[in-house]
Amino acid sequence: MFAALLLISPLGFSALAGSGDANSIVGFSARGAAEEVSIEQQFRSLTSTDQISKFHRYLTSEPHPAGSARNNELAQWVAEQWRQQGLEDVTIHEYDVLNSSPREISLEMVHPGHFHASLREDPYDVDPDTKNPKADGAYLGYSASGEVTAPVVYAHSGNPEDYDYLRAHGIDVRGKIVLVRYSNPYSYRGFKALTAERLGAAAILIYSDPQEDGYTRGKVYPDGPWGPESHIQRGAITYDFLEPGDPLTPGWASVPGAKRIPIEQAISLPKIMGVPLSWRDAKPLLEKMDGPVAPASWQGGLPLKYRLGGKRVQVHLKVDMDTRVQPYYVTEARIRGSEAPDEWVILGNHRDAWVYGAVDPSSGTASMLELTRNLGELLRQGIRPKRTLVICSWDGEEYALTGSTEWGEEFADELKQKAVAYLNVDEATSGKSFQGDAVGSLAPLLVDVSRTLAAPSGKSLYEEWKVSRQAELSDKQTLTDFELANTRIGSGSDHTVFLNFLGVPTVGLTFAGPYGVYHSLYDDFYWMNHFGDPGYRYHSLMTQVWGTVALRLANAEILPFDFESYGGHIRQFVNELDDSSHIATHIDLASLQNHVAEFLRAGRELNQSAARAIASGHLTAANAFGVNQELMQVERNWCNPQGIPGRPWFKHSLYAARYTYAHLELPGLTEAAEAGDWKQAVTQAKILEDELAKNTALLQDAKRKLDSFAGTETP
Repeated sequence: MFAALLLISPLGFSALAGSGDANSIVGFSARGAAEEVSIEQQFRSLTSTDQISKFHRYLTSEPHPAGSARNNELAQWVAEQWRQQGLEDVTIHEYDVLNSSPREISLEMVHPGHFHASLREDPYDVDPDTKNPKADGAYLGYSASGEVTAPVVYAHSGNPEDYDYLRAHGIDVRGKIVLVRYSNPYSYRGFKALTAERLGAAAILIYSDPQEDGYTRGKVYPDGPWGPESHIQRGAITYDFLEPGDPLTPGWASVPGAKRIPIEQAISLPKIMGVPLSWRDAKPLLEKMDGPVAPASWQGGLPLKYRLGGKRVQVHLKVDMDTRVQPYYVTEARIRGSEAPDEWVILGNHRDAWVYGAVDPSSGTASMLELTRNLGELLRQGIRPKRTLVICSWDGEEYALTGSTEWGEEFADELKQKAVAYLNVDEATSGKSFQGDAVGSLAPLLVDVSRTLAAPSGKSLYEEWKVSRQAELSDKQTLTDFELANTRIGSGSDHTVFLNFLGVPTVGLTFAGPYGVYHSLYDDFYWMNHFGDPGYRYHSLMTQVWGTVALRLANAEILPFDFESYGGHIRQFVNELDDSSHIATHIDLASLQNHVAEFLRAGRELNQSAARAIASGHLTAANAFGVNQELMQVERNWCNPQGIPGRPWFKHSLYAARYTYAHLELPGLTEAAEAGDWKQAVTQAKILEDELAKNTALLQDAKRKLDSFAGTETP
């Protein structure tokens, strides 16, 4: 059976994966697969929605932004939970980083007439948490401090093309305050700030228009999931698409006593003031705007005519931020592996929230604590994974992906040797639609696991996922398993340091739904229990899928990387780049395409050899160790030590993010092509060819070893 296990489709998926046969788990022998199925079933049976609810309530009982006393207390509380659950090597790491919190922020319209923005969210009797005086008002992390009186210009979503339109209509934003919307599709607020800063704007106001997340979408809180008139989307405006982590320790860890650069040299720190607004506070400004009527695509959900402004409406803005070095805490625990303790499967979720963070991130933290509780129970029963599980509660993700970046930079050398994969959950659930991200080599594993899990509807997770993914990819007539996982991975969460800086394969998991209270006071326990996940059934499912993927990676005899699948995705990336930029009319892509084909072929042959070696019964743990070490090296080899042009911290040649956080594949080559820099494009194509050749040779060597173990080596 195993000899046929990976004699497969053109893109690397097992014909038997998910069939329900215990002998069909990729990377496991028949005996190993039977043991794994038993372990997974025991793990899933332990999941308790009541326990998840208790974890969630404690986490959301007080506001806990990064740097706050409450968030620091939660670092200790998580550590204590893990000790009680029986986890090992529980450690709290301190990083001294630049933090940013509000001292005084005010906004008032001084002409025409007078209006003083509340910059606060309304309390509701039905939800006592909304009355907590510890909740901050409106602010943006890492905003510059200052004070200005200036005219207001409406700049739509605040993207470069919006300012092109303003310029074409005679509106210059230099010295003015720009009012922009949080936009759909999402454009990271830090990119909006950088764009405004580069154009000489005095400040940026970012508001939530009801067209994106308010009453035009459906019922609003407290009667529905969408944002009410006073909701405010807080957030950071860090330029972490240039360099994430502590702005004062770029590329090295901000451990106590670490060297720091002067604050004026920090390229990730904005030099512009910024404040978020509710639509209630933005409406009086928009109502009084002068200037040309904004185009139809700029009109929003408010009952008014949106105009470009620039002269009539003037506001006085004051921003006073407390920006100083403060301690952040990363809490870590482990379950040491029984056979390969120096191979690490890492799981992580951030802990800090803008207010309560019932979805972002406390749903993920609650699911993680239930996952570790169940693993601890297995450990008490004598069931220990073969590889070490490392579980981390990150701090400061909301500011600059800070805690994970500092931890990754501190342990970079060790992680490059030992990390098998990083499994990230930021928001466990805001609804029922599963979204799974994975590098190409891990996408098939995620699909296989989804087949084995039951969703609350009674259907399999795989069936539900196909429906939600089909809706997401509305242009697809038919959806194949190859397209099910999203392999186009941007930034904006804690996977960034692992994938883009260290070359560690990553997986990201979430359940999404109508969620109009992002980063607001109303993202709280009430909202989750009425709209996001009443009964915590999808929290429970997240615990199960996250833990099952971790156990597969921790217990597999041969790591279940599918490099044929990866090759198929890389080929797709190259073809899509050519379709969008016509790069093949400027440089010869034949050599690059040949290297991709050779890598894909080597991946297919490796799959077949792995199946034969496992089926032969001659594969020892010592033999498998050497092969697995080679397989772990593949992702590292996509990293160029020089980094991508202009952003050297980002080293991965297949994956990066645009300044908007959106995905960017083949970043060096793509950005060169988009800039029309064909000399640079040739250089970047050669880097990709060299990396493909190196990894092809690595796969071929692993294949030869596996063939020798199976006794099928080619003379």
